[in-house]
Amino acid sequence: MPGFMDKDTLLKGLSAAAREAGEHALCFFRSGEKTSARVDYKDGGSPVSEADLAANEILRQRLEQLMPGAGWLSEETADEAVRLEKSRVFIVDPIDGTRAFVNGDPRWGVSVALVENGVPLAGALYMPALGEMYEAWRGGGAARNGHPITASGRAALAHARLAAPAKAFPELEKQGLNLVREPRVPSLAYRLAKVASGEIDCAIASTNAWDWDIAAADLLIREAGGVLSDLEMRPPVYNNPVPRHGVLTAAPVPLHGELVAAIRRIPGQ
Repeated sequence: MPGFMDKDTLLKGLSAAAREAGEHALCFFRSGEKTSARVDYKDGGSPVSEADLAANEILRQRLEQLMPGAGWLSEETADEAVRLEKSRVFIVDPIDGTRAFVNGDPRWGVSVALVENGVPLAGALYMPALGEMYEAWRGGGAARNGHPITASGRAALAHARLAAPAKAFPELEKQGLNLVREPRVPSLAYRLAKVASGEIDCAIASTNAWDWDIAAADLLIREAGGVLSDLEMRPPVYNNPVPRHGVLTAAPVPLHGELVAAIRRIPGQ
């Protein structure tokens, strides 16, 4: 594999690829209405549209040009074991939040990350219908539309703004936390990006999130002063043979331990 390129070239390349794929998908998007794209359904019932597949092809072409020889993992590409032999792997979700996209909800995006030895190195999340581009580089901070973002300064879980599966709230309320329930965000990557930007204080992701759902947003959170971890306080590791995760928690560093402890008190966790 060629030597590593500089930060600006790589991050600009990631963002440009995400933007191109997102703008193409946007041609099929109809705000408040069903998409004009053809929609099929995978085993299990999740939708995939022609826009997903077209965005996937754009990303693969652009990212392979950016870093020839890197591995590849995408929701819309058949998995290839050769990625496990690579130290650097692109992990992408051409449309994170396909149901939202199909139904005219603007909260969907293109998620692109480069991981190195299982840890995110660079990431971009583009939300075409919202006009928002999130970018992060390991050790270089996180930004939205070119402006630095930081996680919430909240240090106590009581009254925190939480985005989480509906079933979690009654159990957490039993602990007397008086949490502010944030509206459901259909894109997991965007939900986590809102933790990075401080728009919400913390978030919970149900079990079975895939690498492509979280890799770019994970780096956004880290670089914005937050933490994404499992219930053992371990950060996600990417590019494993099965690229899937258990329950995940996202919060600013001072708040994270209390959030994890609260979730672990829920029966069955």
